[in-house]
Amino acid sequence: MELSNEDVADILALLDSLPYNEFDLQTPRFRLTLRRVPGGGWTEESQILADPVAIKPAADGAKAGARAGTGGDVGAGEVAGARADAVAAEAAGRGATGTEGERDGLVAVAAPLPGTFYRAPRPGAAPFVEVGDEVGEDTVVAIVETMKLMNSVHAGTRGRVAEICLGNAEPAAQGATLMLIEPPA
Repeated sequence: MELSNEDVADILALLDSLPYNEFDLQTPRFRLTLRRVPGGGWTEESQILADPVAIKPAADGAKAGARAGTGGDVGAGEVAGARADAVAAEAAGRGATGTEGERDGLVAVAAPLPGTFYRAPRPGAAPFVEVGDEVGEDTVVAIVETMKLMNSVHAGTRGRVAEICLGNAEPAAQGATLMLIEPPA
């Protein structure tokens, strides 16, 4: 389901006419929470609900195939698998902290949408997480700003932050690996 700007405007007008101060919507794909703030505006927090991707070493041919794409007819399951493979191959190929073998078993935290990656809730604030921090599935680890909307990025898994792959305020493509998490043994 896609919403137009008019649909969103109608929803906000409906919310403004109601006496409620909070609206929480969860679907199998996302969760959206809106809260009324003093002065009549709304704050928004969204969470894309996706399964974490475990990174496995990829052979050079698999990396090239994931980057080049495939042709012909493919089913939805194959597309999802190809996307997960591409994310894993991208993360494994970055090589920022070592060889691919050292990345075996790490979980990638992917950008839910294309946008600007931010490590902190606002300029000058402490980052959400640092390398070595323990996180839970619901821990907010970053924000991706897309079209002036701040989208919270959750760890999606328990573990320790092993690597932060992008710098603060760098652009991130949808599905790009933002950080890697080492699950508990």
